[in-house]
Amino acid sequence: MNILQVLPELKSGGVETGTIDLAKELIRHGHRAVVISNGGKLVDELVACGGKHYNLPVHEKNPFTIISMIGSIKEIIRREGIEIVHARSRVPGFSAFFAARSIGIPFITTCHGYYSKHFFSRVMGWGRFVIVSGNVIARHMIKSFGVPRERIRLIPRGVDLEKFTYIKQDILMPKKEYIIGVVGRITPIKGHIYFIRAISKVVRLMPNIKILIIGDAPASKPKYRQELEVLIRRLSLTKYISFLGVCHNIPEKMKGLDLLVMPSIGEETFGRVIVEAQASGVPVIASRIGGIVDLIKNGENGMLVAPRDWSGLSEVIIRVLKDKDLRQRLSQKGRSGVEKNFTLMNMYKKTVKVYSEALHSYRVLIIKWSALGDIILSLPALKAIKDKFPKAHISLLTSKEGLELIKRYPYIKEFFMIRQTRGIKGVGALLNVSSELRRSSFDLICDLQNNKKSHLISFLSFARRRVGYRSGNLDFLLTDAIDGARMNIPPIEHQFRLLKQLGIDSAPELPLLMISNQESEYADRLISESWIGKAEALVGINLSASRRWRTKSWPAEKLAKLCDLLAQSRIRIVITGTKEDSIYAKRVLMLTRSKPFDITGRTSVMQLAAVIKKCQVLITSDSAPMHIALFCNVPFVALFGPTNPKRHLQPHGRYHVICKRLKCSPCYKPKCNDPICMNTITPEEVASAVKELLKGQL
Repeated sequence: MNILQVLPELKSGGVETGTIDLAKELIRHGHRAVVISNGGKLVDELVACGGKHYNLPVHEKNPFTIISMIGSIKEIIRREGIEIVHARSRVPGFSAFFAARSIGIPFITTCHGYYSKHFFSRVMGWGRFVIVSGNVIARHMIKSFGVPRERIRLIPRGVDLEKFTYIKQDILMPKKEYIIGVVGRITPIKGHIYFIRAISKVVRLMPNIKILIIGDAPASKPKYRQELEVLIRRLSLTKYISFLGVCHNIPEKMKGLDLLVMPSIGEETFGRVIVEAQASGVPVIASRIGGIVDLIKNGENGMLVAPRDWSGLSEVIIRVLKDKDLRQRLSQKGRSGVEKNFTLMNMYKKTVKVYSEALHSYRVLIIKWSALGDIILSLPALKAIKDKFPKAHISLLTSKEGLELIKRYPYIKEFFMIRQTRGIKGVGALLNVSSELRRSSFDLICDLQNNKKSHLISFLSFARRRVGYRSGNLDFLLTDAIDGARMNIPPIEHQFRLLKQLGIDSAPELPLLMISNQESEYADRLISESWIGKAEALVGINLSASRRWRTKSWPAEKLAKLCDLLAQSRIRIVITGTKEDSIYAKRVLMLTRSKPFDITGRTSVMQLAAVIKKCQVLITSDSAPMHIALFCNVPFVALFGPTNPKRHLQPHGRYHVICKRLKCSPCYKPKCNDPICMNTITPEEVASAVKELLKGQL
């Protein structure tokens, strides 16, 4: 594999050392390692082991520089044949993400610290997989940045045991001087002040100690070291404490220590120096905070103290230095723990496994949130996409209406919900769902919704490939846009025409609706209330479409007359609909002599499907029940008015369409003062169509 790691600089520190260590192991095992940074002392070490370095100002936070780096990184990716981009910091990670996305290779992040909820921090959660060194960072990324738990990969940092060799603690030899080390940047969160105060108490009982403070204050906080030096002089500790500054020979320094103290007061994410000390056989005392608790089991492989408790820290230091058996036990347990969990080989194997998983994983999002009928019609497309990408992680962005139905099929692994709101709330909902999708790092989006909002969501998800129909002046948001959004062809064929862009040439398969035994039994109980005779046929009538499409409704007077006509032929009618249709149903019942059975508002979507499946014929307008009948293999009579049956009716099974050809139709108007397209349909012609479909059953 050709791996590109991106980080701000290669000067010193745990992030930089980990980058070089991983590069060495990759090269040792036959892979290629390329690093982009702003340079530093560790570049020579990278090049010496066979790695390649590109010096770019990826550390700069200037937005224009960040944007300009995208093109530079893309060029390097192409030149070096990079297969994986691995970002180890926020600012360079932002440029690296868009470079990787535009070329279509996996992007992976490693979170080395606690990130504030800054915009640039969010990119660390956009990786195909997000590597963390400990559980505390995993929880942080899940809680603060919404990273799905299944995309978190726990890989503790590893140390080179060839460098950090074990020195057995000799408990028989008396010590003339004990050397205690503190390793890390000199910043307030590292707790140097509390350590120095603890030492002031220790030297009263054990004056034969020497303190080595390894590391230096960052350029942004030069005065902090001066404050420490003032404190040391005030406490008369000058002869005990030495500042060594930044050291690049940490393994050698570890060999000379009798004890390492890590007195941090800030949330440490891992504590690499703890593992390095344990690998060297050096007992460790550290604050009980952050990721440190994942490394140290108190009293077994190290000692833990409360942060800022300098008095307690002094007592533990004295105890460890005086108790030779404890010191040896901590040394041995620390080393064995490192050998088991924190070796370079361990880190390398787990990281390469993540790389391989990223290369062989594929994440697909399908967008379809329309009315229930449209979601039902998407079932063949969902099945075809699953058949095309059998190993892919396939998700669906949909609305609440169709969730109960779609969840029953094995095509979709993960669901995202969209809220149908307008105005400011609508913009907020759109941005929220786009942010959620970004965190899932999709490779492909198939937009079956095909409108401006769905195109915008596709674009904001940052998926590399976005396939859909052209639908206006936002077509540029798609990477694969084809013509034909308003073609007058059956709906499923219309979807499959788009699927050809994905290499799907198979014919649509219409799966039957999956109705449970409980739903079927409920339908039986409802129907039994209607006292249907053995010689009677059961015909369902769906009263209306959605509230928005009142122009699709048929007048109550005509429905009542139809019920009476069908009753003359020993046909029993069951009226279905929502709770909102109950008033309409009561009006029909008042106008008819045959008194059909009314179950409006008494069924869920799937219970309604179970009832329709019991019918010999369904009479319906252009609505979800029409598509339910189609997917239940139930013959139906479809009454079309303001919409075009060529676009909304799938030719399959037995059905009869009644549609009046008028100059004003199809108009696609949800409201109309004189809906003659529906009013001119007569009860007689509907009854005739029903009897034709029931031929041989009456």
